[in-house]
Amino acid sequence: MVMAASETKFHVLAVDDTLIDRKLIEKLLKTSSYQVTAVDSGTKALEFLGLNNNDHQDVEVNLIITDYCMPGMTGYDLLRKIKESSSFKDIPVVIMSSDNIPSRINRCLEDGAEEFFLKPVQLSDVNKLRPHLMKRRTQTNVNKRKAMDEIVSPDRTRARYNELEVN
Repeated sequence: MVMAASETKFHVLAVDDTLIDRKLIEKLLKTSSYQVTAVDSGTKALEFLGLNNNDHQDVEVNLIITDYCMPGMTGYDLLRKIKESSSFKDIPVVIMSSDNIPSRINRCLEDGAEEFFLKPVQLSDVNKLRPHLMKRRTQTNVNKRKAMDEIVSPDRTRARYNELEVN
């Protein structure tokens, strides 16, 4: 069976400093038919995205799922950097943590996280990701259509022809 362009796999960037947790989330995501890139730190996630060196990757990332507690850069720090970036601010970010601290959860959600999962992450959690991915894909398609409509709009074309001089 051949996948249509609209049915291609979503690409998820998974970030966790703990090998066992990283392997678990990677397995759950792959089981749910996601393409996965797993890295062990927020810094490596930014490098993968090209945010540390302004060298953007050709690979499209549709969602980032990150651990909250990591050495160096926390998942919250990563969330803030993603949301401050003009290129990546629309990518949904999901935070996961083994600590159930309401103030932390609220702060992440208020600052742009789509979801906050308590560890261990389960398949039922991963199933909650698809609506966020579909919403973003739909929004991207609407934006592309608007851009095309603007390019070929009759008013825009008429204005261009009105500026031409006829000799």
